[in-house]
Amino acid sequence: MAVASKKIPAPDEVRIQTALLSVSDKAGIVELARALDAKGVRLVSTGGTHRALMAAGLPVSDVSELTGFPEVMDGRVKTLHPGVHGGLLAIRDDADHKAAMETHGITAIDLVVINLYPFEEVRAEGGDYPTTVENIDIGGPAMIRASAKNHAYVTIVTDPGDYSTLLDEIANGTTRYAFRQKMAAKAYARTAAYDAAISNWFSEALDLAMPRHRVIGGVLKEEMRYGENPHQKAGFYVTGEKRPGVATATLLQGKQLSYNNINDTDAAFELVAEFLPDKAPACAIIKHANPCGVATAPSLAEAYRRALACDSTSAFGGIIALNQQLDAETAEEIVKLFTEVIIAPSVSDEAKAIIARKPNLRLLAAGGLPDPRTPGLTAKTVAGGLLVQTRDNGMVEDLELRVVTKRAPSAQELEDMKFAFKVAKHVKSNAVVYAKDGQTAGIGAGQMSRVDSARIAAIKAEEAAKALGLAAPLTRGSAVASEAFLPFADGLLSAIAAGATAVIQPGGSMRDDEVIAAANEHDVAMVFTGMRHFRH
Repeated sequence: MAVASKKIPAPDEVRIQTALLSVSDKAGIVELARALDAKGVRLVSTGGTHRALMAAGLPVSDVSELTGFPEVMDGRVKTLHPGVHGGLLAIRDDADHKAAMETHGITAIDLVVINLYPFEEVRAEGGDYPTTVENIDIGGPAMIRASAKNHAYVTIVTDPGDYSTLLDEIANGTTRYAFRQKMAAKAYARTAAYDAAISNWFSEALDLAMPRHRVIGGVLKEEMRYGENPHQKAGFYVTGEKRPGVATATLLQGKQLSYNNINDTDAAFELVAEFLPDKAPACAIIKHANPCGVATAPSLAEAYRRALACDSTSAFGGIIALNQQLDAETAEEIVKLFTEVIIAPSVSDEAKAIIARKPNLRLLAAGGLPDPRTPGLTAKTVAGGLLVQTRDNGMVEDLELRVVTKRAPSAQELEDMKFAFKVAKHVKSNAVVYAKDGQTAGIGAGQMSRVDSARIAAIKAEEAAKALGLAAPLTRGSAVASEAFLPFADGLLSAIAAGATAVIQPGGSMRDDEVIAAANEHDVAMVFTGMRHFRH
Protein backbone atom coordinates (compact mmCIF):
# COMPACT_ATOMS: atom_id res chain seq x y z
CA MET A 1 0.00 0.00 0.00
CA ALA A 2 1.32 3.44 -0.92
CA VAL A 3 2.46 5.80 1.84
CA ALA A 4 0.30 8.91 2.16
CA SER A 5 1.90 12.31 1.54
CA LYS A 6 2.04 15.03 4.20
CA LYS A 7 1.06 17.45 1.36
CA ILE A 8 3.25 20.23 2.70
CA PRO A 9 4.47 22.45 -0.17
CA ALA A 10 8.25 22.55 -0.61
CA PRO A 11 9.86 25.94 0.04
CA ASP A 12 11.58 27.45 -2.97
CA GLU A 13 14.57 28.80 -1.06
CA VAL A 14 16.30 26.75 1.67
CA ARG A 15 19.13 28.29 3.65
CA ILE A 16 22.25 26.14 4.02
CA GLN A 17 23.23 26.12 7.69
CA THR A 18 24.67 22.62 8.22
CA ALA A 19 26.55 20.56 5.65
CA LEU A 20 27.62 16.91 5.91
CA LEU A 21 30.68 16.09 3.82
CA SER A 22 31.73 12.45 3.33
CA VAL A 23 33.72 11.66 0.20
CA SER A 24 35.96 8.90 -1.08
CA ASP A 25 37.39 11.10 -3.83
CA LYS A 26 38.91 14.04 -1.93
CA ALA A 27 39.58 16.16 -5.04
CA GLY A 28 38.21 19.67 -4.50
CA ILE A 29 36.63 18.91 -1.13
CA VAL A 30 38.91 21.16 0.92
CA GLU A 31 38.25 24.10 -1.40
CA LEU A 32 34.50 23.48 -1.25
CA ALA A 33 34.55 23.21 2.54
CA ARG A 34 36.55 26.42 2.82
CA ALA A 35 33.98 28.26 0.67
CA LEU A 36 31.12 26.88 2.78
CA ASP A 37 32.85 27.85 5.97
CA ALA A 38 33.28 31.38 4.65
CA LYS A 39 29.50 31.56 4.30
CA GLY A 40 29.03 30.53 7.91
CA VAL A 41 27.95 26.96 7.18
CA ARG A 42 28.60 24.44 9.96
CA LEU A 43 30.73 21.57 8.64
CA VAL A 44 30.22 17.98 9.74
CA SER A 45 32.27 15.12 8.35
CA THR A 46 33.36 11.50 8.68
CA GLY A 47 36.53 9.42 8.72
CA GLY A 48 39.13 10.36 6.12
CA THR A 49 37.21 13.43 4.99
CA HIS A 50 37.16 14.74 8.56
CA ARG A 51 40.91 14.21 8.84
CA ALA A 52 41.53 16.01 5.53
CA LEU A 53 39.47 19.02 6.58
CA MET A 54 41.10 19.14 10.02
CA ALA A 55 44.54 19.04 8.36
CA ALA A 56 43.49 22.03 6.26
CA GLY A 57 42.71 23.96 9.44
CA LEU A 58 38.95 24.05 8.92
CA PRO A 59 36.48 24.01 11.83
CA VAL A 60 34.71 20.70 11.30
CA SER A 61 32.68 18.48 13.64
CA ASP A 62 32.88 14.71 13.57
CA VAL A 63 29.64 12.93 12.73
CA SER A 64 29.80 11.29 16.17
CA GLU A 65 28.82 14.69 17.62
CA LEU A 66 25.47 14.29 15.81
CA THR A 67 24.97 10.65 16.71
CA GLY A 68 26.50 10.52 20.19
CA PHE A 69 28.04 7.26 19.04
CA PRO A 70 31.60 6.61 17.77
CA GLU A 71 32.56 5.01 14.50
CA VAL A 72 32.78 1.25 15.01
CA MET A 73 33.75 -1.89 13.12
CA ASP A 74 36.61 -0.26 11.19
CA GLY A 75 34.32 2.55 10.05
CA ARG A 76 31.68 0.24 8.61
CA VAL A 77 29.14 1.82 10.96
CA LYS A 78 29.28 5.55 11.43
CA THR A 79 26.34 7.30 9.72
CA LEU A 80 23.65 4.60 9.99
CA HIS A 81 21.99 6.34 12.90
CA PRO A 82 18.78 8.34 13.59
CA GLY A 83 20.95 11.32 14.46
CA VAL A 84 22.02 11.45 10.82
CA HIS A 85 19.02 10.09 8.98
CA GLY A 86 16.58 12.05 11.11
CA GLY A 87 18.43 15.19 10.12
CA LEU A 88 18.18 14.20 6.46
CA LEU A 89 14.58 12.98 6.33
CA ALA A 90 12.78 15.38 8.66
CA ILE A 91 10.03 17.48 7.07
CA ARG A 92 10.98 20.84 8.50
CA ASP A 93 7.47 22.33 8.36
CA ASP A 94 5.73 19.35 9.99
CA ALA A 95 4.91 19.80 13.67
CA ASP A 96 5.37 16.13 14.56
CA HIS A 97 8.76 15.96 12.82
CA LYS A 98 9.95 19.15 14.53
CA ALA A 99 8.86 17.79 17.90
CA ALA A 100 10.76 14.55 17.29
CA MET A 101 13.88 16.50 16.36
CA GLU A 102 13.66 18.58 19.54
CA THR A 103 12.95 15.56 21.75
CA HIS A 104 15.89 13.53 20.42
CA GLY A 105 18.33 16.38 19.79
CA ILE A 106 18.43 15.84 16.03
CA THR A 107 20.13 18.56 13.95
CA ALA A 108 18.70 19.37 10.53
CA ILE A 109 21.22 18.74 7.73
CA ASP A 110 20.67 21.06 4.76
CA LEU A 111 23.48 20.05 2.40
CA VAL A 112 25.04 16.63 1.83
CA VAL A 113 28.16 16.15 -0.31
CA ILE A 114 28.99 12.50 -0.90
CA ASN A 115 30.85 10.35 -3.37
CA LEU A 116 31.02 6.64 -2.88
CA TYR A 117 33.68 4.01 -2.24
CA PRO A 118 35.44 3.33 -5.57
CA PHE A 119 33.71 0.01 -6.23
CA GLU A 120 33.71 0.43 -10.03
CA GLU A 121 37.43 1.24 -10.10
CA VAL A 122 38.33 -1.73 -7.87
CA ARG A 123 36.22 -4.02 -10.06
CA ALA A 124 37.80 -2.70 -13.27
CA GLU A 125 41.29 -3.20 -11.86
CA GLY A 126 40.50 -6.85 -11.09
CA GLY A 127 40.44 -6.66 -7.30
CA ASP A 128 40.06 -9.98 -5.50
CA TYR A 129 36.72 -11.00 -4.03
CA PRO A 130 37.24 -9.76 -0.42
CA THR A 131 38.70 -6.42 -1.59
CA THR A 132 35.86 -5.85 -4.01
CA VAL A 133 33.24 -6.64 -1.35
CA GLU A 134 34.93 -4.29 1.11
CA ASN A 135 34.55 -1.47 -1.43
CA ILE A 136 30.76 -1.79 -1.49
CA ASP A 137 29.55 1.42 0.15
CA ILE A 138 26.55 1.10 2.49
CA GLY A 139 26.24 4.32 4.45
CA GLY A 140 26.92 6.53 1.45
CA PRO A 141 24.06 5.26 -0.75
CA ALA A 142 21.73 5.32 2.28
CA MET A 143 22.48 9.00 2.93
CA ILE A 144 22.25 9.87 -0.76
CA ARG A 145 18.83 8.26 -1.09
CA ALA A 146 17.53 9.83 2.11
CA SER A 147 18.75 13.29 1.06
CA ALA A 148 17.39 12.93 -2.45
CA LYS A 149 13.99 11.80 -1.19
CA ASN A 150 13.81 14.84 1.06
CA HIS A 151 15.01 17.26 -1.63
CA ALA A 152 12.22 19.60 -0.61
CA TYR A 153 14.60 20.63 2.18
CA VAL A 154 17.96 18.95 1.52
CA THR A 155 20.49 19.59 -1.25
CA ILE A 156 22.44 16.48 -2.30
CA VAL A 157 25.63 16.66 -4.38
CA THR A 158 27.27 13.43 -5.57
CA ASP A 159 29.54 14.63 -8.38
CA PRO A 160 32.72 16.66 -7.72
CA GLY A 161 32.07 18.25 -11.10
CA ASP A 162 29.10 20.01 -9.50
CA TYR A 163 31.05 21.74 -6.72
CA SER A 164 31.47 24.98 -8.65
CA THR A 165 27.81 24.90 -9.71
CA LEU A 166 26.83 24.47 -6.06
CA LEU A 167 28.89 27.46 -5.01
CA ASP A 168 27.29 29.58 -7.70
CA GLU A 169 23.86 28.41 -6.53
CA ILE A 170 24.44 29.33 -2.87
CA ALA A 171 25.90 32.76 -3.57
CA ASN A 172 23.24 34.22 -1.27
CA GLY A 173 23.35 31.28 1.14
CA THR A 174 20.33 29.37 -0.20
CA THR A 175 19.42 26.79 -2.84
CA ARG A 176 16.37 26.87 -5.07
CA TYR A 177 13.87 24.02 -5.29
CA ALA A 178 14.57 23.49 -9.00
CA PHE A 179 18.27 23.03 -8.21
CA ARG A 180 17.53 20.58 -5.42
CA GLN A 181 15.26 18.59 -7.75
CA LYS A 182 17.99 18.39 -10.38
CA MET A 183 20.59 17.25 -7.86
CA ALA A 184 18.18 14.65 -6.44
CA ALA A 185 17.55 13.19 -9.87
CA LYS A 186 21.29 12.98 -10.47
CA ALA A 187 21.80 11.36 -7.07
CA TYR A 188 19.31 8.56 -7.69
CA ALA A 189 20.88 7.90 -11.09
CA ARG A 190 24.25 7.61 -9.36
CA THR A 191 23.08 5.07 -6.78
CA ALA A 192 21.26 3.12 -9.50
CA ALA A 193 24.43 2.85 -11.58
CA TYR A 194 26.43 1.94 -8.47
CA ASP A 195 24.04 -0.85 -7.51
CA ALA A 196 24.01 -2.05 -11.13
CA ALA A 197 27.79 -2.36 -11.08
CA ILE A 198 27.64 -4.36 -7.84
CA SER A 199 24.89 -6.72 -9.02
CA ASN A 200 26.62 -7.32 -12.34
CA TRP A 201 29.90 -8.05 -10.57
CA PHE A 202 28.16 -10.62 -8.37
CA SER A 203 26.69 -12.23 -11.49
CA GLU A 204 30.17 -12.52 -13.01
CA ALA A 205 31.82 -13.69 -9.78
CA LEU A 206 29.17 -16.37 -9.23
CA ASP A 207 28.88 -17.27 -12.93
CA LEU A 208 25.20 -16.31 -13.08
CA ALA A 209 24.88 -15.83 -16.83
CA MET A 210 21.32 -14.55 -16.75
CA PRO A 211 20.31 -13.34 -13.26
CA ARG A 212 16.67 -12.70 -12.41
CA HIS A 213 17.19 -8.93 -12.49
CA ARG A 214 19.63 -7.30 -14.91
CA VAL A 215 20.51 -3.62 -14.69
CA ILE A 216 22.94 -1.85 -16.99
CA GLY A 217 24.26 1.49 -15.77
CA GLY A 218 26.43 4.15 -17.32
CA VAL A 219 27.81 7.64 -16.85
CA LEU A 220 27.12 10.34 -19.40
CA LYS A 221 30.36 11.05 -21.22
CA GLU A 222 28.84 13.60 -23.54
CA GLU A 223 25.49 14.82 -24.76
CA MET A 224 25.36 14.60 -28.53
CA ARG A 225 24.01 17.06 -31.06
CA TYR A 226 21.52 14.40 -32.16
CA GLY A 227 21.12 10.65 -32.61
CA GLU A 228 21.02 8.59 -35.77
CA ASN A 229 18.88 11.35 -37.28
CA PRO A 230 18.66 15.09 -36.48
CA HIS A 231 15.21 14.79 -34.88
CA GLN A 232 16.49 12.28 -32.28
CA LYS A 233 18.19 13.20 -29.00
CA ALA A 234 21.21 11.18 -27.91
CA GLY A 235 23.92 10.83 -25.29
CA PHE A 236 27.07 8.72 -25.02
CA TYR A 237 27.24 6.78 -21.76
CA VAL A 238 30.27 4.81 -20.60
CA THR A 239 30.02 1.73 -18.41
CA GLY A 240 33.49 1.79 -16.87
CA GLU A 241 34.67 -1.30 -18.75
CA LYS A 242 38.37 -0.86 -19.51
CA ARG A 243 38.16 -2.49 -22.94
CA PRO A 244 40.21 -0.36 -25.39
CA GLY A 245 37.94 1.25 -27.93
CA VAL A 246 35.90 4.30 -28.77
CA ALA A 247 34.58 4.73 -25.20
CA THR A 248 38.06 4.93 -23.67
CA ALA A 249 40.02 6.42 -26.58
CA THR A 250 41.59 9.88 -26.60
CA LEU A 251 40.35 12.27 -29.27
CA LEU A 252 43.59 13.77 -30.60
CA GLN A 253 41.95 16.09 -33.10
CA GLY A 254 38.67 16.81 -34.86
CA LYS A 255 35.19 17.77 -33.76
CA GLN A 256 32.91 15.79 -31.44
CA LEU A 257 32.07 12.31 -32.66
CA SER A 258 28.47 11.86 -33.73
CA TYR A 259 26.18 9.02 -32.67
CA ASN A 260 26.80 7.26 -36.00
CA ASN A 261 30.57 7.91 -35.79
CA ILE A 262 30.73 6.16 -32.42
CA ASN A 263 28.68 3.19 -33.60
CA ASP A 264 30.77 2.76 -36.75
CA THR A 265 34.10 3.34 -35.01
CA ASP A 266 33.29 0.65 -32.45
CA ALA A 267 32.44 -1.78 -35.27
CA ALA A 268 35.67 -0.94 -37.10
CA PHE A 269 37.98 -1.31 -34.10
CA GLU A 270 36.39 -4.55 -32.91
CA LEU A 271 36.88 -5.98 -36.40
CA VAL A 272 40.51 -4.95 -36.86
CA ALA A 273 41.32 -6.38 -33.41
CA GLU A 274 40.64 -9.85 -34.84
CA PHE A 275 44.01 -9.51 -36.59
CA LEU A 276 46.80 -9.67 -34.04
CA PRO A 277 49.35 -6.85 -34.53
CA ASP A 278 52.36 -9.13 -33.98
CA LYS A 279 51.25 -11.26 -36.95
CA ALA A 280 50.79 -8.52 -39.55
CA PRO A 281 49.56 -4.94 -39.94
CA ALA A 282 45.82 -4.80 -40.66
CA CYS A 283 43.31 -2.20 -41.75
CA ALA A 284 39.51 -2.23 -41.73
CA ILE A 285 37.37 0.39 -43.46
CA ILE A 286 33.77 0.61 -42.22
CA LYS A 287 30.67 2.32 -43.55
CA HIS A 288 27.31 2.15 -41.72
CA ALA A 289 28.70 -0.49 -39.32
CA ASN A 290 29.62 -2.84 -42.21
CA PRO A 291 33.13 -3.39 -43.55
CA CYS A 292 33.70 -2.28 -47.13
CA GLY A 293 37.32 -3.42 -47.12
CA VAL A 294 39.71 -5.33 -44.85
CA ALA A 295 43.31 -6.37 -45.49
CA THR A 296 46.60 -7.41 -43.97
CA ALA A 297 49.99 -6.68 -45.56
CA PRO A 298 53.70 -6.38 -44.75
CA SER A 299 53.22 -2.66 -43.99
CA LEU A 300 50.32 -0.67 -42.56
CA ALA A 301 50.22 1.63 -45.57
CA GLU A 302 49.94 -1.35 -47.90
CA ALA A 303 47.21 -2.87 -45.71
CA TYR A 304 45.26 0.38 -46.06
CA ARG A 305 45.71 0.46 -49.83
CA ARG A 306 44.57 -3.14 -50.16
CA ALA A 307 41.53 -2.57 -47.92
CA LEU A 308 40.61 0.51 -49.94
CA ALA A 309 40.90 -1.42 -53.22
CA CYS A 310 38.02 -3.71 -52.24
CA ASP A 311 35.45 -0.91 -52.50
CA SER A 312 36.92 2.57 -52.84
CA THR A 313 33.51 4.05 -53.64
CA SER A 314 31.90 2.96 -50.36
CA ALA A 315 35.02 3.90 -48.39
CA PHE A 316 34.39 7.61 -49.08
CA GLY A 317 33.41 9.19 -45.78
CA GLY A 318 34.08 5.97 -43.88
CA ILE A 319 35.83 4.93 -40.67
CA ILE A 320 39.37 3.56 -40.75
CA ALA A 321 40.64 1.24 -38.01
CA LEU A 322 44.24 0.07 -37.71
CA ASN A 323 45.76 -2.64 -35.52
CA GLN A 324 49.15 -0.93 -35.17
CA GLN A 325 50.45 2.57 -34.53
CA LEU A 326 49.43 4.99 -37.27
CA ASP A 327 52.66 6.02 -39.01
CA ALA A 328 53.51 8.84 -41.41
CA GLU A 329 53.36 6.74 -44.59
CA THR A 330 49.89 5.44 -43.79
CA ALA A 331 48.68 8.89 -42.74
CA GLU A 332 49.83 10.32 -46.09
CA GLU A 333 47.73 7.69 -47.87
CA ILE A 334 44.64 8.22 -45.74
CA VAL A 335 44.46 12.01 -46.16
CA LYS A 336 44.06 11.54 -49.92
CA LEU A 337 40.47 10.39 -49.34
CA PHE A 338 37.67 12.04 -47.34
CA THR A 339 37.44 10.07 -44.10
CA GLU A 340 35.31 10.69 -41.00
CA VAL A 341 37.34 8.92 -38.28
CA ILE A 342 40.67 7.14 -37.83
CA ILE A 343 41.20 4.93 -34.78
CA ALA A 344 44.47 3.19 -33.92
CA PRO A 345 46.17 1.91 -30.77
CA SER A 346 48.55 4.89 -30.98
CA VAL A 347 49.66 7.61 -33.38
CA SER A 348 53.20 8.78 -34.17
CA ASP A 349 54.04 12.48 -33.91
CA GLU A 350 54.73 12.57 -37.65
CA ALA A 351 51.33 11.06 -38.40
CA LYS A 352 49.63 13.59 -36.09
CA ALA A 353 51.20 16.45 -38.05
CA ILE A 354 50.01 14.97 -41.35
CA ILE A 355 46.45 14.35 -40.14
CA ALA A 356 46.39 17.93 -38.78
CA ARG A 357 46.15 19.13 -42.40
CA LYS A 358 42.56 17.85 -42.24
CA PRO A 359 41.27 19.62 -39.10
CA ASN A 360 37.79 18.07 -39.33
CA LEU A 361 39.17 14.52 -39.52
CA ARG A 362 38.65 12.88 -36.13
CA LEU A 363 41.71 11.05 -34.87
CA LEU A 364 41.47 8.62 -31.95
CA ALA A 365 44.21 6.86 -30.01
CA ALA A 366 42.77 3.87 -28.15
CA GLY A 367 45.87 2.99 -26.12
CA GLY A 368 45.69 -0.66 -27.15
CA LEU A 369 43.55 -3.24 -28.93
CA PRO A 370 40.51 -5.00 -27.46
CA ASP A 371 41.04 -8.72 -26.91
CA PRO A 372 38.51 -10.51 -29.15
CA ARG A 373 38.48 -13.48 -26.77
CA THR A 374 37.53 -11.47 -23.67
CA PRO A 375 34.04 -12.26 -22.36
CA GLY A 376 31.52 -9.55 -21.70
CA LEU A 377 27.93 -8.52 -22.36
CA THR A 378 26.17 -6.77 -25.20
CA ALA A 379 22.67 -5.33 -25.04
CA LYS A 380 20.02 -3.80 -27.29
CA THR A 381 16.57 -2.53 -26.55
CA VAL A 382 13.29 -3.76 -27.94
CA ALA A 383 9.82 -2.41 -27.21
CA GLY A 384 9.27 -3.06 -23.51
CA GLY A 385 12.44 -5.03 -23.03
CA LEU A 386 16.18 -5.46 -23.18
CA LEU A 387 18.03 -8.21 -25.03
CA VAL A 388 21.28 -9.14 -23.26
CA GLN A 389 23.80 -11.70 -24.43
CA THR A 390 27.44 -12.60 -23.92
CA ARG A 391 29.86 -11.04 -26.38
CA ASP A 392 30.58 -13.08 -29.52
CA ASN A 393 34.16 -13.90 -28.57
CA GLY A 394 34.54 -17.02 -30.70
CA MET A 395 37.62 -17.05 -32.94
CA VAL A 396 38.23 -19.24 -35.92
CA GLU A 397 41.73 -20.11 -34.67
CA ASP A 398 40.14 -21.81 -31.68
CA LEU A 399 37.76 -23.96 -33.74
CA GLU A 400 38.26 -27.47 -34.99
CA LEU A 401 37.69 -27.07 -38.71
CA ARG A 402 36.19 -30.10 -40.42
CA VAL A 403 36.87 -30.77 -44.10
CA VAL A 404 33.64 -32.15 -45.58
CA THR A 405 34.54 -32.35 -49.30
CA LYS A 406 36.65 -34.76 -51.29
CA ARG A 407 39.25 -32.09 -51.84
CA ALA A 408 40.93 -30.54 -48.83
CA PRO A 409 41.86 -26.85 -49.05
CA SER A 410 45.41 -25.87 -49.89
CA ALA A 411 47.45 -24.05 -47.27
CA GLN A 412 46.74 -20.72 -48.96
CA GLU A 413 43.03 -21.46 -49.31
CA LEU A 414 42.88 -22.33 -45.62
CA GLU A 415 44.47 -19.01 -44.68
CA ASP A 416 42.04 -17.15 -46.94
CA MET A 417 39.14 -19.07 -45.43
CA LYS A 418 40.11 -18.05 -41.92
CA PHE A 419 40.59 -14.45 -43.00
CA ALA A 420 37.18 -14.35 -44.70
CA PHE A 421 35.44 -15.97 -41.70
CA LYS A 422 36.96 -13.39 -39.32
CA VAL A 423 35.57 -10.59 -41.45
CA ALA A 424 32.18 -12.29 -41.91
CA LYS A 425 31.79 -12.35 -38.12
CA HIS A 426 31.58 -8.53 -38.28
CA VAL A 427 29.31 -8.21 -41.30
CA LYS A 428 25.54 -7.79 -40.83
CA SER A 429 23.62 -10.98 -41.62
CA ASN A 430 23.12 -12.41 -44.11
CA ALA A 431 26.86 -12.10 -44.77
CA VAL A 432 29.06 -13.44 -47.56
CA VAL A 433 32.73 -12.47 -47.79
CA TYR A 434 35.25 -13.33 -50.52
CA ALA A 435 38.95 -13.09 -49.63
CA LYS A 436 42.23 -13.73 -51.39
CA ASP A 437 45.80 -13.39 -50.15
CA GLY A 438 44.83 -11.57 -46.95
CA GLN A 439 42.50 -9.11 -48.63
CA THR A 440 38.74 -8.89 -48.98
CA ALA A 441 37.70 -9.28 -52.61
CA GLY A 442 33.99 -8.68 -52.16
CA ILE A 443 31.56 -8.22 -49.26
CA GLY A 444 27.81 -8.82 -49.32
CA ALA A 445 25.95 -7.66 -46.21
CA GLY A 446 22.51 -7.56 -44.68
CA GLN A 447 20.45 -9.16 -47.42
CA MET A 448 17.29 -11.13 -46.76
CA SER A 449 18.60 -13.90 -49.01
CA ARG A 450 22.09 -15.35 -48.65
CA VAL A 451 22.32 -15.91 -52.39
CA ASP A 452 21.72 -12.18 -52.89
CA SER A 453 24.60 -11.41 -50.53
CA ALA A 454 26.84 -13.71 -52.59
CA ARG A 455 25.81 -12.00 -55.83
CA ILE A 456 26.19 -8.48 -54.46
CA ALA A 457 29.68 -9.29 -53.15
CA ALA A 458 30.61 -10.61 -56.60
CA ILE A 459 29.25 -7.48 -58.28
CA LYS A 460 31.28 -5.32 -55.89
CA ALA A 461 34.38 -7.32 -56.80
CA GLU A 462 33.76 -6.81 -60.52
CA GLU A 463 33.34 -3.06 -60.02
CA ALA A 464 36.57 -2.90 -57.99
CA ALA A 465 38.42 -4.79 -60.71
CA LYS A 466 37.27 -2.30 -63.34
CA ALA A 467 38.30 0.64 -61.14
CA LEU A 468 41.75 -0.90 -60.63
CA GLY A 469 42.16 -1.96 -64.27
CA LEU A 470 42.44 -5.63 -63.36
CA ALA A 471 41.89 -8.34 -65.98
CA ALA A 472 39.64 -10.27 -63.58
CA PRO A 473 38.03 -9.66 -60.20
CA LEU A 474 39.84 -10.87 -57.08
CA THR A 475 37.07 -13.36 -56.44
CA ARG A 476 38.76 -15.59 -59.04
CA GLY A 477 40.60 -18.17 -56.97
CA SER A 478 39.29 -16.77 -53.69
CA ALA A 479 37.90 -18.35 -50.55
CA VAL A 480 34.36 -17.43 -49.54
CA ALA A 481 32.89 -17.33 -46.04
CA SER A 482 29.31 -17.43 -44.88
CA GLU A 483 28.68 -16.44 -41.25
CA ALA A 484 25.80 -18.96 -41.03
CA PHE A 485 25.09 -22.23 -42.79
CA LEU A 486 24.26 -22.31 -46.49
CA PRO A 487 20.62 -23.46 -46.53
CA PHE A 488 20.67 -24.38 -50.22
CA ALA A 489 23.26 -25.01 -52.90
CA ASP A 490 22.27 -21.82 -54.77
CA GLY A 491 24.44 -19.56 -52.60
CA LEU A 492 27.41 -21.85 -53.10
CA LEU A 493 26.82 -21.98 -56.87
CA SER A 494 26.75 -18.16 -56.99
CA ALA A 495 30.09 -18.07 -55.16
CA ILE A 496 31.55 -20.68 -57.53
CA ALA A 497 30.34 -18.63 -60.51
CA ALA A 498 32.22 -15.65 -59.04
CA GLY A 499 35.40 -17.74 -58.99
CA ALA A 500 35.60 -19.05 -55.42
CA THR A 501 37.53 -22.30 -55.04
CA ALA A 502 37.11 -22.82 -51.29
CA VAL A 503 34.23 -22.29 -48.85
CA ILE A 504 34.07 -21.93 -45.08
CA GLN A 505 30.72 -22.03 -43.27
CA PRO A 506 29.31 -23.29 -39.95
CA GLY A 507 27.37 -26.21 -41.43
CA GLY A 508 24.29 -27.66 -39.81
CA SER A 509 21.69 -27.22 -42.56
CA MET A 510 19.14 -29.93 -43.34
CA ARG A 511 20.56 -29.78 -46.87
CA ASP A 512 24.26 -29.99 -45.97
CA ASP A 513 24.58 -33.13 -48.15
CA GLU A 514 23.18 -31.25 -51.15
CA VAL A 515 25.60 -28.35 -50.61
CA ILE A 516 28.57 -30.70 -50.13
CA ALA A 517 27.65 -32.59 -53.29
CA ALA A 518 27.59 -29.33 -55.28
CA ALA A 519 31.02 -28.43 -53.93
CA ASN A 520 32.41 -31.84 -54.88
CA GLU A 521 30.91 -31.58 -58.34
CA HIS A 522 32.86 -28.37 -58.95
CA ASP A 523 36.05 -29.53 -57.18
CA VAL A 524 35.61 -26.90 -54.46
CA ALA A 525 37.06 -27.43 -50.99
CA MET A 526 34.71 -26.85 -48.07
CA VAL A 527 35.19 -26.79 -44.30
CA PHE A 528 32.64 -26.57 -41.50
CA THR A 529 33.42 -24.49 -38.41
CA GLY A 530 30.54 -25.60 -36.19
CA MET A 531 30.15 -21.98 -34.99
CA ARG A 532 27.72 -19.39 -36.32
CA HIS A 533 28.26 -15.61 -36.22
CA PHE A 534 24.83 -14.02 -36.76
CA ARG A 535 25.01 -10.23 -36.48
CA HIS A 536 21.83 -8.17 -36.62
